[in-house]
Amino acid sequence: MQTELMREDQSRSPKERLRPERSRTDCPILLSQRLVMRAPHEDDIDALAHLANNANIANMVARMPHPYTVADAADFVRRTRAGAIGKCVYAITKADNGAFLGCCGIEPHEDGRTVELGYWLGEPYWNEGYATEAAQTLIDMVFRTRDIEQIDARCRVMNIPSRRVIQKCGFQFQATGMVASLSVGGMVPVEWYRLDRKTWVSLKSWGGMR
Repeated sequence: MQTELMREDQSRSPKERLRPERSRTDCPILLSQRLVMRAPHEDDIDALAHLANNANIANMVARMPHPYTVADAADFVRRTRAGAIGKCVYAITKADNGAFLGCCGIEPHEDGRTVELGYWLGEPYWNEGYATEAAQTLIDMVFRTRDIEQIDARCRVMNIPSRRVIQKCGFQFQATGMVASLSVGGMVPVEWYRLDRKTWVSLKSWGGMR
């Protein structure tokens, strides 16, 4: 995720800079039935490092190193706060106890009409519907608050659970391709999916997609 919010802030007028957390008004805290999605912060570092230090996760996403250390987690939190990773990076947490489950976010494309959805969950929280719930909540926010025509998502060809999440959210298959994987150290095959605004509007309720 490429957005440089610090540079954007430096280009604003002094009056605009006085507006507190202006960038965060575009990335509100999101609530769903079981989850609270909010900006990552320092209290997440230990849980983030513990959950992300897992080859089963790192090998399925493009830009997660393995091993994943506390220093990596601290750097991730720092870069999300600086806007160096992308627009709207969220910590996925449980609503009932605040437990950190993983992360999700959106990355704008250069065309200005498309964003890309990304997510991961710690292995103890797999197969409980949290990834689908988080993805649907973030998708709803994007289409309701942004002038965006489509959302893209990618998963490794071998990642059947992630493919299922993408499909349950209404995405349609587009093509296969290759992307670089940091943990694997080379190119890996992926499937590319897309959800356009018209399709999203036609979905009467997310519950019908489960």
